[in-house]
Parts: sequence; structure tokens; C-alpha cells
Amino acid sequence: MRSAPARRALRPLVAAAAASLLLAACSSGDPAATPTGGSSAGASGDFPVTITSTFGDTTIESQPERVATVNWGNHDVPIALGVVPVGFAAQTYGDDDGDGVLPWTYEALEGLGATGDDLPTLFDETDGIPMEAVNNVEPDVILGAYSGMTREDFDTLSQIAPTVSYPKYAWGTSWKDMALMDGEAIGKKAQAQDLVDDVLAQIDAALAERPDVAGKTVAYAWFDPSDPSTIGVYTPLDARVQLLADLGLENAPSVVDLAGDTDQFFVNLASEQADTLADADILVTYGDDSMLATLQADPLFSKIPAVARGSVVVLGNTDPISAATSGPTVLSLPWALDDYLDLFQAAAEKVG
Repeated sequence: MRSAPARRALRPLVAAAAASLLLAACSSGDPAATPTGGSSAGASGDFPVTITSTFGDTTIESQPERVATVNWGNHDVPIALGVVPVGFAAQTYGDDDGDGVLPWTYEALEGLGATGDDLPTLFDETDGIPMEAVNNVEPDVILGAYSGMTREDFDTLSQIAPTVSYPKYAWGTSWKDMALMDGEAIGKKAQAQDLVDDVLAQIDAALAERPDVAGKTVAYAWFDPSDPSTIGVYTPLDARVQLLADLGLENAPSVVDLAGDTDQFFVNLASEQADTLADADILVTYGDDSMLATLQADPLFSKIPAVARGSVVVLGNTDPISAATSGPTVLSLPWALDDYLDLFQAAAEKVG
């Protein structure tokens, strides 16, 4: 039996999406929600649709009936739009009951009558994208707007069905761009825009109840207890960091400087230079209940002011909320939003 903290229910969001499929909704045209991947089709869902990603143009000739997705989170887009994929990647990180389906996805699939014997095929991506398994579900389109697929992956998948890849950077597609690109590929870009607008409205409402969060500077980092010599710092192009901007937070200038012009989603910082992150009001990291105390006891990490005063958001290594916000989607955000922002409000209250 699945359990979750009290969060905004998904069913109203899914129901709204299903209702919008019956209407010729117009896109809001919000520039902030326009994907960086280009397209030759409008928001009406007319086909053929051509979507430009990092590996070139992908043309989908007609409305897909069998949708498959690969890598992280892409399956949430068609599901939120009322379309049950024929297959998607089994999720292991943050999976609270070992069934390969994260809680918000399962709830939405329940609403669509697609659990139990009707659950889509789950791909085992432990050793990469399983091409044979993807081919076996006979997809009309393969969605991967948020992914880390290689050129070789893309070329192989494209031999199976038209494939949508990330617009520019591996693992650098925002939840908004993922929704719009994947939504457009299945002829539902306008409805995807409606979902994005709805989630943004939920974020605005949640932030209004937590006034200390907006405007704080932030650094998102990874501390490996087995190798304390370096700190992994997620760059501004990473999806989890882009989410922080949507939550009203600002990248600490040190993070921007460290990232430079890299095309990677993280960079390494020597622990001896930990105080480089001194300009971060809030530090976000992963770990267990002892992580903050561990950081505060470390002679180098404790030099970070956010650590010293306890302005640290620690996300559980195996907690679904970590999965919901590390690769955010239009389904995972409503599920996690209140609990996630509560952590930031508590950290922000400790900032002088």
C-alpha cells in the first residue's frame, strides 16, 4: 500500500488535463515556458510536427497512438495529458516500494485505470537504454526531452520510431521545456502549456505562504562521505537548479562563476575551497538525518556560513521527495511542492 505526506492531490490536475483534451485550448505564449528546442508546428497539434533537438530534426508524421519514453520523468508528461505510455523506464531512485513506479506517477496511472495488469511495460535501464525492450513495445514515438541519451542512443532509437531528445544539454532540460517538447510530440502542446501554467500558479500560491524563501541565494551540492576531498556543485543548467529559480531562489554568484561556460550539469570543487560557497544563503544537499551535524563537524565544510548556521536543506537519499525534485515533472512538482518548500522556509528563517 502506498503512502505519502499530505500534499496537493494529483487527481484534479489529471482531470483538468483530460478535460482540456476535449477543447481547442490556446497556448498562453509565455516566453519563460517556451522550450529551447525549435518546432515547425503550432500549438494546435496539427501533424506533421518537426521538433529540433541537440541531434537534429525529428518529424512525427501523424498523431502517435503508442507512446514510449526513456530515461527520467518523460513518462509523466503523456500520463498528465491523459495518455498511457506503452512503456517507460522503471524508476529506482526514490522508489519507496520497489515497484519501479514513483508515487505521483502511480497515482496518476490509477486515475487512468492503468495499474495492476494494465501497468505499462517498464524498461530496465540499469545498463543503459534497452533498445530491444523499447522496440518490443512497438512505439510510434519515443520521448526523451529530459535525458542523457548519446548520439548513438538517439540514432538507434530513431530506427525504432521518431525520437525526441534534449534541446541542448544532457540532463539540462527544465520541467517546463520537457512538458512542452514531449507534449508537442504527441499533439498536445497547448494542453501541456495549460499544465505548466497550473503548476506555476501552484508555486506562486505556495511561495506566498512562505515569504522568507524568495530572493535567497542558493548552492546545490553533493558531499560524498566516502570521498571528502571534493564537493560536487550542480550548475545552473541542471534541472534541479532550474527548479530553484522557479521557486524564487537565486544562484549564488560563486555557483555561476564555478560553472563558467561548462555544458555539464555539475562541477567539482576541492574541499579546501569550501568557503567559496560563502555567498550562498542556503545550501541544498543529499544525505540522512546526520548530514548537517557531519558537515558542521568538518573543519573545511564548516567554513561555509550556511552550514555553520544550519541553513541547509538535506534531502533523504532514498526519499521520493528527492526524486520528485531532482528530476522535476508536471506530476512530481504538485506532489512534492509543499513539503519541499517547507524545508527551504525553515532554512531561510535561519538566514540573518
